[in-house]
Amino acid sequence: MRATHGVEINGSRLLRSGALIALACVALVILGVSLWETQGVQVGVPLDQFTGYLNERLPELMDHFGIPGTAIAIVRNGEPVWSEAYGFADVNDVRPITTSTPCRVESISKSVTAWGVMRLVEQGKIRLDDPVEPHLGDWTLPESGFPSEQVTIRRLLSHTAGMPLGDIFERYSPGEDIPTLSESLAEKAVVEREPGSTFSYSNTGFDLLELMVEEVTGRDFAEYMRDEILLPLGMDHSHFAWSGSFDPPVANGHDQKGQPVPVYVYPATASGGLFSTVDDIARFVAAGMTRFGDTGRAVLSPETIAKLYVPVVDTASFYRIVFDAYGYGHFIENLSNGYRSVAHGGQGYGWMTHFHAVPETGDGIVILTNSQRSWPFFAYVLSDWARWIGAGSVGMGKIIIARRVLLALVSLIAIISLWRLLCVVHGLASRRRRFAPLGRDSRASRLVQGALSIVLCLGILWCVSTDYLLLTSIFPVVSGWLWLALSVCALALLMSSLAPEATPGHQTRHDSKPREMRKIL
Repeated sequence: MRATHGVEINGSRLLRSGALIALACVALVILGVSLWETQGVQVGVPLDQFTGYLNERLPELMDHFGIPGTAIAIVRNGEPVWSEAYGFADVNDVRPITTSTPCRVESISKSVTAWGVMRLVEQGKIRLDDPVEPHLGDWTLPESGFPSEQVTIRRLLSHTAGMPLGDIFERYSPGEDIPTLSESLAEKAVVEREPGSTFSYSNTGFDLLELMVEEVTGRDFAEYMRDEILLPLGMDHSHFAWSGSFDPPVANGHDQKGQPVPVYVYPATASGGLFSTVDDIARFVAAGMTRFGDTGRAVLSPETIAKLYVPVVDTASFYRIVFDAYGYGHFIENLSNGYRSVAHGGQGYGWMTHFHAVPETGDGIVILTNSQRSWPFFAYVLSDWARWIGAGSVGMGKIIIARRVLLALVSLIAIISLWRLLCVVHGLASRRRRFAPLGRDSRASRLVQGALSIVLCLGILWCVSTDYLLLTSIFPVVSGWLWLALSVCALALLMSSLAPEATPGHQTRHDSKPREMRKIL
């Protein structure tokens, strides 16, 4: 009887020790993350001090989040003043990425396309409130149940035309037979909600503007944008058309698992088909700050450029978390210091990009990465930049807060799951539980626990095998810990289901110690 009593006391101590170790480990992880995240830079330090900080900080962030390569540029007082690249354009060939490496800038293309459309407005060839269909030649909008005249150029530029997002997974290898622009739009450009009713982000809407530009000008879209927008802005290394003669070659993208993604093209290019360099995008950002230079005036008047940044519609869904409104080809955010910032990001298969600018102060930043794991990377870099220019913070910084909350949730799941698992193991060791997969006692609760365990396992397998998952994209590191914590939870549920607590009668037959001795735990 004393031996059994000793086993139970030792088991209880082991259980408490295990729980304390688990708590200590989780606390150390949270403390480590907190200390790592407290790094920053002071407001208004000289440029060389800030860029020196970035030279140390960026490789650390890239290593933590598994980002192969990035190129970054700073705009100050309306002029590009610094750019640098880190990591690799091609990991397998150990080819470094440089500030001259062409990258897929994805949806930053929309901001550039908006300049092309507004140039036609300035030239009097189109008006913003024109229905788009009369400018499409023989092509007509598919039947949708909504009046086609409500699909205007203004609404297409501001994502309020009711157009669908489009097929974000449609991509082709360069040289492969692909649908024409009109063929692609015939299947996608079906109005799915009342035009003008709400913000609804749409690649298809901008691709419809591409067709409009070609019909109005009688020129290929890529040619028109090169001659009328890119070259006048000094973007000599930017192209809306794929070319096998890019020198240096276009970098490889990398998916959520870090696997290389070869170069690809889309049937349409206005919404996300621009190939560019970080220096060229910095020139574009600088051109939009008309108070500090006249480069943009070679293409658009200051008044027209200012219209690009006027809020047209409040953002909706998860865009609302980060940005307040959308103008023409630009997201808009009201900063805590009273200024207004404009921005746009891009995400494709294996690529993520972003620019942020404050036209009133002439400050801007461009970040291009060849990885689909870059959301938190952007959040940290943009937060440092915003602090440096005195803007306080930007909406993308909320990803850092969300990351901490998710880490706390993962820690809670891990603690509860480990505690439960230790309880089951201790129960088996002390004979308070018995391994009885086919037992009939507490059958309903055991079935529920077993079913939950199976559902969790299947869910985890689906998540880790899916090519793209938004949660993994936004939280590439913490999501891995989440899958691990949920796996432990599934194991704890399964063990609890297979090893139920022994009934009093069963305990009596197998354990002769008095009842009060069995109640120690």
